[in-house]
Amino acid sequence: MKHSKIGSVMTSEVVSAQYGTPFKEVAKRLAEYRISGLPVIDADDKVVGVISETDLLVREAQAPDPYQAPRRFRLRRMGKGGRKDRAKATARTAGQLMSTPPVCVHADNTIAEGARCMAQHKVERLPVVDEEDRLVGIVTRRDLLQVFLRADDDIRHEVIEQVLVRTLWLAPQTIKIEVQDGVVTLEGQLERRSEVPIALHMTREIDGVVAVVDKLTHRVDDSRLQPNDQALRGVADDWLRKL
Repeated sequence: MKHSKIGSVMTSEVVSAQYGTPFKEVAKRLAEYRISGLPVIDADDKVVGVISETDLLVREAQAPDPYQAPRRFRLRRMGKGGRKDRAKATARTAGQLMSTPPVCVHADNTIAEGARCMAQHKVERLPVVDEEDRLVGIVTRRDLLQVFLRADDDIRHEVIEQVLVRTLWLAPQTIKIEVQDGVVTLEGQLERRSEVPIALHMTREIDGVVAVVDKLTHRVDDSRLQPNDQALRGVADDWLRKL
């Protein structure tokens, strides 16, 4: 099954900084282009770090609190995170301010992979790099959400083509497929019970699908068949072995 790639939604013109870019220039670029972060690159355009608005705000956050006891303030800053914050609080350049190692994706990664990466690392944007880790684009959460703007008719056509015809080897009219605002309803009877989870799983994996409503039934319950039973072997067996 084909999935939309990061390269199809990324922005190719990237606002970036180099290691020696002054602190104020970094702040200026974020404000001028109305972005919340940018990558830091070296002379070969390789991504060496990333900067977010949070990194810039550390300077203000690390200012002494007149209402907090000095002892508690010092203890809080003794850990690894505290040392990093202190370094950023006195940073004068992008290289001193940036967070490392950078979390990046490749243009041929799927949108789903990009979304999982963002969620795992709790970031709002990801630098996109080529096979040599050189910067080629940037992708944001908003970019990844574009997949859900896909037309219902396009989704329905792909369910028919990819799930029914190419995977289950069924005629397009075998199952009734309705798509409304990205919600796919599958209704009808499949030959075997084991084909039902395949149809549901693959439909959920299609770009732009918000949810799947299961109204499928089956003619034969093959869940208790022995592995050496050849009577009902077919595409479902091959597909399940790949999971």
